[in-house]
Amino acid sequence: MKLETSWKAVQATPEQVFTFLSDMNKMQKLMPEQVINWTSDSDACRFTIKGMADLGLAISERHEHSLLVMNSHGKTPFPFTLKVHIRPAEAISEAQLVFDGEVNPFLKMMVEKPLGNFFNMLLDGLSRQF
Repeated sequence: MKLETSWKAVQATPEQVFTFLSDMNKMQKLMPEQVINWTSDSDACRFTIKGMADLGLAISERHEHSLLVMNSHGKTPFPFTLKVHIRPAEAISEAQLVFDGEVNPFLKMMVEKPLGNFFNMLLDGLSRQF
């Protein structure tokens, strides 16, 4: 299952956005209220989305100022990759999330819309940070 958000304007340079997102401790600031049980260090985090699942993310690749790649980490319902693309734009920069998970068709029907909403909330939180 692949989900892509729209590009979202962020009032910060690509370098500022990249630096912020490169520290998983700061990612908690982006999380909506549905996220509980947050734990993190600079490279990984774990949390629960109320009514959905426990998730873990770990940064596996950093491409300076343009891309962060995070993979599922620890016990998760399915393996996945989450990429954060960052590019310069008229509004200083833009960010996009691309999720790619190994989800069976039944589970896809259940999680596709809530995950899409969750990723859009993360981008909204990012745009409010700066």
